[in-house]
Amino acid sequence: MSANELKNFSQRVSDQLFGHILPFWCGPAVDHEQGGWMGCLSNDLKPDRTQPKGLIVNSRILWAFSAVHQARPDALFRQMADRAFDYVMNRFWDAPYGGAYWRLDDTGRVMDDSKKIYGQAFYIYALSEYYRAFGAGPALARAREVFELIERHAHDAKYGGYLEVRRRDWSEADDTARLSDKDMNEKKSMNNHLHVLEAYTNLYRIWKEPRVEQRLHELIRLFEQRILDARTLHLHHFFDEQWNVRSSDTYSFGHDIEATWLACEAAEVLEDAALLRRVQAVAVRMAEVVLREGIDVDGALRYEAKAGKITDAGKECWPQAEAVIGFIHAYQLSGDTKFLAAARHAWDFIEQRLVDRVHGEWFWRITPEGRVDTTLPKVSEWKGPYHGTRACLETLHRLRAISGKESAVEP
Repeated sequence: MSANELKNFSQRVSDQLFGHILPFWCGPAVDHEQGGWMGCLSNDLKPDRTQPKGLIVNSRILWAFSAVHQARPDALFRQMADRAFDYVMNRFWDAPYGGAYWRLDDTGRVMDDSKKIYGQAFYIYALSEYYRAFGAGPALARAREVFELIERHAHDAKYGGYLEVRRRDWSEADDTARLSDKDMNEKKSMNNHLHVLEAYTNLYRIWKEPRVEQRLHELIRLFEQRILDARTLHLHHFFDEQWNVRSSDTYSFGHDIEATWLACEAAEVLEDAALLRRVQAVAVRMAEVVLREGIDVDGALRYEAKAGKITDAGKECWPQAEAVIGFIHAYQLSGDTKFLAAARHAWDFIEQRLVDRVHGEWFWRITPEGRVDTTLPKVSEWKGPYHGTRACLETLHRLRAISGKESAVEP
C-alpha cells in the first residue's frame, strides 16, 4: 500500500469516527429523560423503554469517550465521558455488596443484580480508561475494588481462570451461570477470559500491582494451553470447571481475530520479550487461519463455524471491526501485505454495507443474503460504540506507525 493509499485509508477512518459514529452517541443515543443513554433504539431511532440499560453498553460508552478524548481532546467528549462515568459509578454500583449490577430498567432501577464477571471486567476496563484520560482518583479506586472482589470470589485457585457468574452477594450461582441466552450453561468461557484479559491489561497500565501481573501471565497461559485448539488454531468457547472442552469444535472468527491482538497487547504491557515473541508468532498463525477460512468473497468476516464448516454466514458489525485491527496487526508483525489488503477490504465492507447513512452509526448485522437485519436494534445492551470506536482509534494509530516506518526506508 503506497503512502497516498495509507493516507486515504486513515482519512476515511477518521471521517467515520469523528463525523459519523461519535455524533450519533453524542446525539440520538443520549437519554435526556431518564439519564445516561437510551437502552434500546430501533434503526429508525424509535426508543423501546421496556428494554434494559445494561452494564456492558454503559461501560463501553465510558471507555469510548475516555479513549477518544485522549486521541483528540474535546470539551464535548469530556462531557460525554463524565456523563457516562457518573452513570456507571452511581447507578450501577451495588453499595452493600460491592461490584456492578448487570442490568437496570429504563428508569435506572435494578433488574438483574447478579455479578457476571464479564460485566465486572468491562467495568474495570472503562474505569481504567477514564483514569488514563483524566487522572480521576475515584475511578482507579473503584477499579481496584472490583479487581479485589473478582479475585476473592470468582478466581479458581485450583484449576485457574474465572467462574462466569456470582450472585449479588458473590456467592455461587449454579442456576444463572450463562452470560446470555445464546451461551452454554458452563462454568467457564473463552469470551469471559478474553475480556478479563483485556480489562486487566488496561488496569495494569495504571496500577503496577504484582497480582495483576501474575493474573495476566496466568490468563495468557490459559489461552495458550486450554482455550486455543492447537490443531485448528481456533478458540474453544465453553469449558467445565476443570477446563474440559464442552463446546465441540464451534468457534467464531471475530473472537479468534480479536484475541490475536489483545493477547499481544497483554504481553506488551508485561514487558516480557520472550512471552511477547511467542504470543506474536501464534497471533500471525491464527490470523492466517481466519483469513483463509472466515473471509467471504465480499471481504467481510463471516460469523461462526463448526468443525471446518460455516454455520452462520452473517456479517455482524463487531467482527468486521476486529478484523480491521487484527489484520493490520498481523501485517505489522509479519510484513505480509495480504493482511493489510484484508484489513482494507473489511473496512470497505463496513463503509459500503454497515454504515447507516440516514440515521447514523452502523447496522448490527448483514444477513447471509446480503440484507440489513432489520430485526436487530441500533442501540441495545449489547450494541454500543465500543468496537467501532476502538477499530477506528487502533487503525489510525497503527497506520501512523506503518506510514512512519515506510517513510523511514524511502530514499
